[in-house]
This record gives sequence, C-alpha cells and structure tokens, in this order.
Amino acid sequence: MFYILHGEDEFSRAEQVAEFKAKIDATTRDFNVTVLDGRKVTLAELRHAADAIPFMADKRLVVVDGLLTRLSVSRAKAPDDGEPPAAAKELMAGLLAYLPQVPDSTRLVFVEAKTLPASNAFLKLAAEQKGKTVIQFEIPQNLAAWIEKRARQHGGEIDRKAAAQLAQGIGGDLRRLDSEIRKLITYVNGARPIKEEDVSRLVSALMEASVFDLVDALGRRDGTRAMRELHRLLDLGENALGLLAMITRQFRLLIQVKELQETPVPAADMAKRLGQHPFVVEKIGQQARNFSIEQLERVYAHLLDLDVGIKTGELGDTLALDVLVAELAG
Repeated sequence: MFYILHGEDEFSRAEQVAEFKAKIDATTRDFNVTVLDGRKVTLAELRHAADAIPFMADKRLVVVDGLLTRLSVSRAKAPDDGEPPAAAKELMAGLLAYLPQVPDSTRLVFVEAKTLPASNAFLKLAAEQKGKTVIQFEIPQNLAAWIEKRARQHGGEIDRKAAAQLAQGIGGDLRRLDSEIRKLITYVNGARPIKEEDVSRLVSALMEASVFDLVDALGRRDGTRAMRELHRLLDLGENALGLLAMITRQFRLLIQVKELQETPVPAADMAKRLGQHPFVVEKIGQQARNFSIEQLERVYAHLLDLDVGIKTGELGDTLALDVLVAELAG
C-alpha cells in the first residue's frame, strides 16, 4: 500500500507525516524510517528502501518528498531543460509498475508540496486501493473557523470574534497560529474561552516584535526584509502614524542605549535607567551596533520631519513609510 499527501498546507502535511512516524515503535524507529529526496532519488534507491525488511518490527516507513511533482514537471520540460522528458517517462513507467508490488510490511508515503491534478496517474492508481490513501491538504479558506476547531483539539475554546481577530493579526501561517493558540489556552488555563482582549495583548506583542525585526533589517541594510516587515505590520491593522510612533520609539531607545554603551554603563544599571527589561536592553544593544550615533540622530530627526509632514497632509502616510524604509536600507 502507498499513500499520497499533496497540497499547499505544509503544516497539516507535516502533522500527518509525524503521525505516520509515531506509529513506528520508538525503540526501532531510527532503523525503520527512511526519508528520500524525491528531487533526485532513483527508482533503484526507492525500491531498495521499500523492499527492505523491517528491523525487529512488523512495519517500516518510507517517505519520498517531491518525486511525483518532479515527474510531472520533468515530462513537460524541453529536452535541454533539466531532466530529459524521456528519462522522466521511463522512471514514471517503472514506478507505476512497481507500486502494486510494494511489500505489505512497508508503508510508502509520497509527500508533494503542490496539489496534483486529478488526471495524475499516481492518484488514479492510489484510488484503486482500499481505504483513504490520498489526502489533499489545502490552506483553509475560513481561518477563524480553523482556529476555533484547533482550539478545541487542544482542549480549549475561543470566541468567534477572538478567532477572527487572531486570524487577521497573524494571517495564514498555520504553524504560527497553532503556536499562539496553545499559548492563549495556557494563558487562560483552560478555565474560560479565549476573549478578544486576550488576543489584543498577543497581537500587540507581535507588532512590537515586528517593529524590532523591521529596525534590525534596516540596520543590516536588508531592504527586502524591512519592506516585508513594514507591510506585514500595516496588514496587521496598525495605522501608519501609530507605526511611525513605534519606529520612532525604537530609534529613541537605540540612541539612549548607544550613548550609555559609550559611557560605559553595566547592563543591569542601563535597564534600570531606561525603565526596560534587561532582555529588551540586551537586544537593543546588539541592534545598536549596526548604527553609529550620528546615523541614529539623523534617522531620528528624519522621523520627526515625517511625523510633521504626515500630520500636515504634505505626505501620504503609507508612501512616506515606504520611502523611509527605502532610504534607510539603501
């Protein structure tokens, strides 16, 4: 028997693979689980792994990542572009002929990051098997509903409005959503449903972390990352003036830490003077090394000019932030 896990939902695919692995006895798992890179595996290598006898167990697991997508793409390529179509066709024919012969002791799993078309020959062959051997993983269209269901799976509850707020704040990163759902359930201790105010605290923390990442990218002159973080914050619902205030606050702290570093002042005393947690001061201190004090003062003055320009209507708020990032990262 073989399985096909395909679709763009990487998080759920990975969970299913982990579930397959968990069914292999932990004491012999290292000997009975093989993972193959489907982008370069040969039919001989795949057969060698699948035909192997389980070691001190009744089953073994062979996971092949990306082979079926590789075959679909290679057959459509020109002869001089990557793997020749003839070779791909030969590999495909050999694999289709072999799959009905996979030993009963082997669970062979094909994992594909893209959704395979219904016409795919391997999907048709898998459909002839008993049981559910093809699972399609698509990104959920209704994130709020997915969040509510996920919270229940983890033994908690979340209000519908709170789920919608969390979906808007984080977006379609299911792995991150799952992590934050777990944190929120721990925060309320399972004693009550998660409320909007709980999510508000979380989203606020996410925004501050993203501002730090934005400024860190500017310090490294990584314009692409900085622009991505900027628009991620805007997508989280932060208005441009509020975001400008957060960026200005970060650069004000950078100037203060930079000046205290040149004194020098012990880290513990520095945190007390600035009224910040020592961890925050340590992170800002690392970030401050990307700038000279002169650069920081120029940036701070420029931020104040932007604030005036936006409030007086001389500058469009989002465009002003885009230009700011481009100038500082250039």
